[in-house]
Order: sequence, then C-alpha cells, then structure tokens
Amino acid sequence: MMKIDVAIIGGGPAGLAAAIGARRAGIQNVLILEREAYLGGILNQCIHNGFGLHTFKEELTGPEYAERYVLQIEEMGIPYMLNTMVLNITRDKKITAANSGGLLEIEAGAVILAMGCRERPRGALNIPGTRPVGVYTAGTAQKYVNLDGYMPGKEVVVLGSGDIGLIMARRLTFEGAKVRAVIELMPYSGGLKRNIVQCLDDYGIPLKLSHTVTEIKGAPRLAGVTVAQVDENRKPIPGTEEYIPCDTLLLSVGLIPENELSKSADVLLSDITGGAVVNERLETNVEGIFSCGNVLHVHDLVDFVSEESERAGENAAQYVRGEHLSNKDGGGVRLLATNGVRYTVPFTIDPRNVKDKVDVRFRVDNVYRDKYVSVYFGDEREQRRRRMILTPGEMETVVIKKEMFLKYPGVKTITVTIEE
Repeated sequence: MMKIDVAIIGGGPAGLAAAIGARRAGIQNVLILEREAYLGGILNQCIHNGFGLHTFKEELTGPEYAERYVLQIEEMGIPYMLNTMVLNITRDKKITAANSGGLLEIEAGAVILAMGCRERPRGALNIPGTRPVGVYTAGTAQKYVNLDGYMPGKEVVVLGSGDIGLIMARRLTFEGAKVRAVIELMPYSGGLKRNIVQCLDDYGIPLKLSHTVTEIKGAPRLAGVTVAQVDENRKPIPGTEEYIPCDTLLLSVGLIPENELSKSADVLLSDITGGAVVNERLETNVEGIFSCGNVLHVHDLVDFVSEESERAGENAAQYVRGEHLSNKDGGGVRLLATNGVRYTVPFTIDPRNVKDKVDVRFRVDNVYRDKYVSVYFGDEREQRRRRMILTPGEMETVVIKKEMFLKYPGVKTITVTIEE
C-alpha cells in the first residue's frame, strides 16, 4: 500500500496544473497517474495554434502548451506513473490501479479527478443506415492525421459544429481532402466564433444550421449521407432531403466527462454537465475528492482548464493540512441557474472559505443578443452586466467577491440569470 498526500488521476492539462498547484502550496508527496504512454493528454494531437494566450500571453500549439507544463513537472520533481490504468476509487480515497509492474494500491490524503472527457459516439445518435468503414469521431480522425500520419478519407462531411469538428474541417482541407459541408442540428454553432471564421469561412466550407444526417449509405465503405433540414422540434422536415456523396463522416456531436471512476467513489454528478457537483473549492460531495478540467465540465479554452486545476491542487493541499472548513453542516450558499443559464460551476459557495473572490463559470442554452447577465443575492440584484452576444459555445464568468457575502449575511441562494 502506497501512501500519497495528493493523488491526481490523469496527466493531461488539468492533471499537470493540479499537481503544480499542490506542490506550490507546499505538498511534496504528490503523484500523477496517467493511462497513456506520455503526459499532456489530448493536447499532443492538437497541433493547431491558439493555446496559451491567457496563461503565457503568447500563441502556442497544443504540444507546445503541454510541454510548458511537463517541463515544470520535471523541474519540480513531481513523480508520475505512465501506462497506469486506475481501476477503482473508494469513498475513503483508496485507489486501485494496474500497470506492467502489477496491481497497485494507493491510500491518498486527497484525490483530484482530472480524467478529461470523451467524444459522443455514433451509437448515441441513432442514425439509420448501414455500418460502413469511414465513420469516425472528429478526435479519432485528428489522432490519425496528426499523430499517426493516416488520412481518414478524401470526401468529407462533418456532423456537428463543435470546435474539434471545425478544426478538423480545416485540417483535412490542408491535407487535400474536400470537406463538402458541416452539418449542425441546432440553429447555432456549438464552436467558438473564431473557429467558424478561421476554419470554415476562410476556406469556403458551408455550414448548414438546423440540419442533420438522416441516413448513412454504403458498404463496405461509406458512399454518402442523406441530410435534411429540421424543424423547431429538431425533427427532419419531409421534402428537404439532400444526398451528399462522401467517403468519410466525422462526428463532432458533443463531449462527455469521463466520470466512471467518480461513480465508483459515490461522487454526485450533475444531470446537465455530466461532471461532479462541486463547491467553491472544487471539492465534490465526497470530502477530500476534488474535480477539475473537462471531467468537471467541458471548457472552451485550455487556459481556463489550467487556471481552474491549479486552484484544485491548492485546495487539495489545504484539505490535507486541515486548513479548510467543511460545509457538510449546510453552510454553503446554493447557486441557481435560471432563464437561459444552463448551469454554474461551482454549485455551492461557503462564504467562510472565500478569501477574496470566486469565479463562477456558466454556459447559456441559446444565442442571446443585447441582453444582461444578472446576479441576485436572494431577491436583491447585485450585478447587472450588458452583453452584446452570448452563445452556448463560449463559457462565461461572473465574479463573486467576498464583500458581497458581508453585504448579504445569511443569504441562502445566489441566482445567475439572463435579463432584458
């Protein structure tokens, strides 16, 4: 049985930042467990630029961004285990893992969940038709092209306008493929505006909003897909069908936090985000187990993942030293997401643990133009900020300062909402 003060599950951007945060907070006995053969996670296959503008004030590729953190891990001497699969975590923070050396049992003072997310597969979409070769998730295609040197196909349709799908539309165009269209079920794109412009508009790739793929055709190789317009209930409209010949269909239809291990530890998960329900310290309902990065909620920028995860590492360090107050006694203030706000992270805030401020992240459920983001303490409006546009693809933030709790002592709820 190994005894570790802070054990971190995942060696991607969240896990690396969390380990650095814990070490900087004074915890020497830190261990990263990573199932792949290298640190850095998904960043290693994201060879496009656009990373690091917030964190490093310069534009980096994914591997360059990961390298900055891996070098810090090496310089600090933080140990890590690669090719190590975590099999189980218990409520009392006992970890069972396996690698080439055999079965490992680890007793941790605190556990940080940083497993990232996975793509939603075809099986979750229920698209009728054949089961041909040529249907991939966008992330799988990204790995084939950027790491393995394989082209998935030459005539491509992308279903879903998430950021990975948009980026792969451009990437495959660079490699000589013809991207015939990006098909999006919703009346708005799920990706960042800059990716729509830089990945689609700049290369003349059409984006069909309020459309979906209704049939997949071909055997053994994909021959084409049928696309149809959808109504306000997202149901295909008869008579709008269009057949698009293609040999490759990429799926970019959402990301799912990897929380199977969280469930084994009885961590409470949100029905909306798929991630853990956390308080202001990013601590789950299981005391001493923290969650951060895309396993908590899907972020739009890795810079925000790093910022959040460093805080998780610092908070785990405080927990190990017994420097935080538990809110198991009901001391937490509940955050409510209403009128266009889908969720907030964190879900509760204990004012006793707020030193300066808490960044509350949230996403909206639709495109809103010329609206106000308001924050209510109980029935009193404390903040009101005008926004020219709010979109589901971009994460938003409101700042809750310590003095607000002093202004409203005993408040039970904080509401984040969209108003005229």
